[in-house]
Amino acid sequence: MLGNHSSATEFYLLGFSGSRELRHILFAIFFFFYLVTLMGNTVIIVIVCLDKHLQSPMYFFLGHLSALEILVTTIIVPMMLWGLLLPGMQTISLVACVTQIFLYLALGTTEFALLGAMAVDRYVAVCNPLRYNVIMNSHTCNFVVIVSWLFGFLFQIWPVYATFQLSYCKSNVVDNFFCDRGQLLKLSCNNTLFMEFILFLMAIFVLFGSLIPTIVSYTYIISTILKMPLASGRRKAFSTCASHFICVVIGYGSCLFLYVKPKQSQATDYNRVVSLMVSVVTPFLNPFILTLRNDKVIEALRDRVKQCCHLFRN
Repeated sequence: MLGNHSSATEFYLLGFSGSRELRHILFAIFFFFYLVTLMGNTVIIVIVCLDKHLQSPMYFFLGHLSALEILVTTIIVPMMLWGLLLPGMQTISLVACVTQIFLYLALGTTEFALLGAMAVDRYVAVCNPLRYNVIMNSHTCNFVVIVSWLFGFLFQIWPVYATFQLSYCKSNVVDNFFCDRGQLLKLSCNNTLFMEFILFLMAIFVLFGSLIPTIVSYTYIISTILKMPLASGRRKAFSTCASHFICVVIGYGSCLFLYVKPKQSQATDYNRVVSLMVSVVTPFLNPFILTLRNDKVIEALRDRVKQCCHLFRN
């Protein structure tokens, strides 16, 4: 506990409770998830860059989405793994806490902007295929990606700055496995009600600002698919959107649950579970979602494996 007129210069992360054996089991599980996330998303990026059959806007966006997944999980998981090996609470400096929160929120915002852009890309591909290459040219794709990254990072400057202008004199113990802004606001001795309301509105703006074009795009996509006369055409059109749609459901679902909390006594454990979904489980699942439902990626992966086997034999 801190004094009434002092503010924290470092924080302690409670992480996960339980016996040493349980923490080691959790370490093994999360370490496996992290390795698969790194390898799976790296493979997608390499294939998209090298394979000429994947040089299209859809796979260009998928490559950036995979890069975001690697960065998001790398910001959170290594520190969480280190905390599971420590006998007590994990210490994090104020600078490291600011950096972690900013990067986590900025990359998350960028990902939502990119998911919204990918929905519009799928709308153009399915509903206006003859003009797809004209509308979604390389200049448009580069512009969309640059704007998404810039928006994500610029949008989160004020919220993070405002968070760390508060005084943290109640305690410096954060009840989570990373610097969770919601937990930090609870530790502040300032009145944060108005600030929490503004942050909530900003979060809603990001979520629904990208969710609305996604809903509108898929409404038109589904309508167009249902009007197709051939079943094979409907299957092909649906398969091009299925991976993105599943990513949207998982990504938006996890984040929306952060704002539909149970009673306050359960909120901490609830936030910890949802944070694990966002930072560990979703990045782990995305490589499988993006590849297993996509014939072109599977074919490109097979070709690369065959080339590697051929090189080793020679």
